[in-house]
Amino acid sequence: QVACVEVVEAYVERIKEVNPLINAVVKDRFEEALQEARQVDKLLAESPGDDCLEEKFPLLGVPITVKEAFSLYGMPNTSGLVNRRNVIATSDATVVARLKQAGAIPLGVTNCSELCMWYESSNRVYGRTNNPYDLQRIVGGSSGGEGSVLAAAGSVVGVGSDIGGSIRMPAFFNGVFGHKPTTGVVPNDGQFPNAQGVRTSYLCTGPMCRYAEDLEPVLRVMAGPGVSKLKLNEKVSLEKIKFHCMDHDGGSIFVSPVDKEILQAQKKVVEHLESDLGVRVQHVAIHKMKYSFQIWSAMMSSKDSEGQEAQRFTDLLGDHGKPVWPLWELVKWLVGMSSHTLPAIALGLTEKLVNLNLSGKAKLVSMGKSLQEEMEALLGPDGVLLYPSHPTIAPKHHSPICMPFNFAYTAIFNVLGLPVTQCPLGLGREGLPLGIQLVAASYNDHLTLAVARYLEKAFGGWVLPGEV
Repeated sequence: QVACVEVVEAYVERIKEVNPLINAVVKDRFEEALQEARQVDKLLAESPGDDCLEEKFPLLGVPITVKEAFSLYGMPNTSGLVNRRNVIATSDATVVARLKQAGAIPLGVTNCSELCMWYESSNRVYGRTNNPYDLQRIVGGSSGGEGSVLAAAGSVVGVGSDIGGSIRMPAFFNGVFGHKPTTGVVPNDGQFPNAQGVRTSYLCTGPMCRYAEDLEPVLRVMAGPGVSKLKLNEKVSLEKIKFHCMDHDGGSIFVSPVDKEILQAQKKVVEHLESDLGVRVQHVAIHKMKYSFQIWSAMMSSKDSEGQEAQRFTDLLGDHGKPVWPLWELVKWLVGMSSHTLPAIALGLTEKLVNLNLSGKAKLVSMGKSLQEEMEALLGPDGVLLYPSHPTIAPKHHSPICMPFNFAYTAIFNVLGLPVTQCPLGLGREGLPLGIQLVAASYNDHLTLAVARYLEKAFGGWVLPGEV
């Protein structure tokens, strides 16, 4: 009904309108995108009514954006690191290539946190990205530019990655959908930094979008042949799902208590499921979740099965150059001379501390393994857990440094390898997005995606910023 050129032009105009405020798209490829859109229109004109096109190009003409940490040919690939500011991608990351082959049209690349290891998307290369619902609030990280541009209706689909909540936190803070697939299904190749050693089991690449129904077709394309591991063709009967609900992590000393407003939103979901579907939502208290941050931290820095050490963050900061000394960088930062952000320097300092207590670390790794078994047993083939996405709604800029471990609410599911869909639940009192995590056992992504589609209808899903 609409020419592809018109669609791409509309999104280009929208980005030009909102980007000066949100700073989400850090480099565009608008000219190339319009050229690709013309080719799509030509293809459609030459083969009207060709049913094979939809099979061959399921995302034909769909405008997308890509997190700058992924290689997108001809675009920068710095991951917010100053000494990579001249790096231009000479190829496409695997998922980007698959999306392009499916017909998607990339509009540009979006901002992330320095080296994708912090939950505020700000760096010394591109500056800070702002939340479209309140410019004084963070967008989350590390896929924060994606969350922001999607929420502001500047893109249809985003490519994100997640090792501690980097898809789900931005999706939550910006009121959109995000899916962290079961580990090992979607390839992570072609992003910087890529996971090495044990972390290859924790990093996940996945889709972000405004509408729940878009998650599955994009996930299919991203997964390629790996999609056969998932049960996406199975019909889901919502009434037969065994729903579990956990209101908070049990009171970790490292993490903020969950906001009343978030608890209230979760309670409404439970009530709606029970009244509408006639199911009983089982409240659970999983004791080990209280140690989510410590478990994630220990497992992230443990050796893999071949005894390979996890890559050090300070080595990544140096990016094949001179090693970075966090204490010296802190001194430089205090006088405005460091090319790194304060969270990156702080992470470099804490990394050294984690490795001091090796016996404590081994205990936490073993606790993580037993928590994984407990979760898989609880959820089984037909279970979905409702769990807060974050203890607070989108915080103000800079404030995450005061509560650096709040990302534990998302991070724990990376080391457990479970699929999680982040689902928006409308806006709260201050006009900021609310949401919930939907968690299932490994390879049961179809369950969380089905529940997300259901909750979108019940609670309205994404809300255009400025509408309320």
